[in-house]
Amino acid sequence: MDIDVPSVPRLRLENIVKSFRPVRALKNAQFDLRAGEIHALAGENGAGKSTLMNIVDGILQPDSGRIIVDGQEVSIPSPSAAQSLGIGLVHQEIALCPDLSIAENLFMSVTATRGKLFMNFKDLRRRAQEVMNRLQPIPVDTRVGDLSISQQQLVEIAKALTLDCRVLIFDEPTAALTEPEAQRLFGILRDLRAKGMSLVYISHRMAEIFALCDRITVMRDGNHVSTDAIADLTPEVVVNRLVGRELSRLFPPKAEDLSGKPPVLTVGALSDGHRFNDVAFELRHGEILGFAGLIGAGRTEIAEAVCGLRARSSGEIALNGVTVPQRSYDQSIRNGIVYLSEDRKGSGVFVDLPISQNVTALRPSLVSRLGLIDQSRERDFADALGRKVGLKRGRITDPVSSLSGGNQQKVAIARMLSVNPSVIFLDEPTRGVDVGAKAEIYEILRGLASSGTGIAVISSELPELIGLCDRILVVHEGRIVGEVTDGPLMTEEHIITLASGLQPQACAAA
Repeated sequence: MDIDVPSVPRLRLENIVKSFRPVRALKNAQFDLRAGEIHALAGENGAGKSTLMNIVDGILQPDSGRIIVDGQEVSIPSPSAAQSLGIGLVHQEIALCPDLSIAENLFMSVTATRGKLFMNFKDLRRRAQEVMNRLQPIPVDTRVGDLSISQQQLVEIAKALTLDCRVLIFDEPTAALTEPEAQRLFGILRDLRAKGMSLVYISHRMAEIFALCDRITVMRDGNHVSTDAIADLTPEVVVNRLVGRELSRLFPPKAEDLSGKPPVLTVGALSDGHRFNDVAFELRHGEILGFAGLIGAGRTEIAEAVCGLRARSSGEIALNGVTVPQRSYDQSIRNGIVYLSEDRKGSGVFVDLPISQNVTALRPSLVSRLGLIDQSRERDFADALGRKVGLKRGRITDPVSSLSGGNQQKVAIARMLSVNPSVIFLDEPTRGVDVGAKAEIYEILRGLASSGTGIAVISSELPELIGLCDRILVVHEGRIVGEVTDGPLMTEEHIITLASGLQPQACAAA
C-alpha cells in the first residue's frame, strides 16, 4: 500500500534512556512514527518495548532523550497530557472497573455532557453500543466483571477507539482474542490507517505483523536494533534479530503414533447445564491434546469442570481407568490433575510474593515441618523446580513481579510440577510471551509429555495448536464438534470452519 506521508514524522523518539535502580531498561532507544502507517514494535520480553511506549503515554518519565511530536519537542508528564497531544495507549494488562458496566468503562472520563448538569446515560449507552458493535455486539449494560478475559480485552480496545487520538499504541491487543475477532480488529486498524491515523503495534506474533504492518522496529536489551519496511524482510530474519541468534525450530518434534497408548484421562458425558453439554474425550499418556474454538465456545469452562473449579451437572472423570471425584480443585490436585489459568496476573501467579512461595503454593506441606514452613527447604525445593523449567531469575526469594512474562509463566508451570501431576491443563500458556520463551515453554511441555504426563492446551493461536499438539479437539457452542489429527487436515482453515459450526464440505462447496 502506497502511503502519502509528510517529511516530518508524527512522533519521533531520540536517544531515550530509562533506568529502574540498577537495571537500565532503555539505552538510547530510537523510534519514529509516520502519519497513516501501522508500525510494529517487536522485541523479547524485557527488550524495553512497553517501557518506551509508557514514556510516550506519560506513565513513565525518561532519564534523558527527546520526544518530538509533529516536529516540536514536548514533555509528556502524564497520560492526560499524552491524550491532549492526541496519543492513546491500549495496555496489554486489562485495567477496567469490574463493578461498572461496559458503557461506563468506555466513557469513564466523561463526567457530564457539555452544557448540562447530569450525564445523559441513554446517549452514553447508544454511543458505547456503536463502538462495541464494531468488535463484538456485547450488550453494553453488561457488568465488566461478568465478562470473560477475551471479552474484557475487547472492551479495552473499544475504550481506546472512543478517544480522539492521532496516535494509538496497541500493546499485544490480540493476546486474548481468537482468529475471527483478531481479523475484525485488523479491519478496524486498516480503516484507521486509511484515515491518516498513526498506529504502533506491539506484538510477538509474526503472522500478524507481516499481514498488518508497514514497517517494523526491532529492540533488544533496551537498544534499537533495526527499522525496516515489512516488504524488505522475512519472519525468519525478524526472529533472529529479536533473539540475537538463529532460532531454527520453534516447535519440538511431535510424538510418534499414540493410538495404542492407554488414556490417562477419560471424560464422559460432561455437562454443566449451561455453557457446555455432553462433552466426552480421552487424553492419552504422552499426548499433547489441543482445544480450539471461538470466544465463548466453552473451552475454558470444560477445563475448569474437569479440574473441579466449576460445578458440573453430570458426567464422569476417570484417571487411568479409575473414576475419581472432582468436586473441588483441592481434590483435583490430590488426584493429580492441575490447571493453569489464562489470567496469569489474576490467578496464575502471586506477583508480589517470592518465587519460592509461588512454586510451593499448591502443596505447602511438601516443605513444612510440624505445620510450619521450613524456608530453607522451600528455597531448595523451588530452586530445583526452577532449574527444571529453565527459570531465569535473580534470587529465589525475589518477587515474581521482578521476572519477565515468560519467566513468570515458568514459575506457574513449576508450581504445577510441584505436585507431580498426571494431567496438566494449560489455558493460553504463552499469552504475552516472547518468541524465545515460547520455544522454551514448548520444549518443557513436550518433555513432560514424553515422560508420560498428559498435557491439554487451550489456545487461541491456531499456529501454536497446529505446531505443538498431537491432536486437536474443536469446540463450538459448548460441544466438541470435531477432532483433527496431525496430517493434511490440521490447517487453520479446517479448524476455523469447524469452530464456526460449519461442515468442511459445506464450506468447500460455498
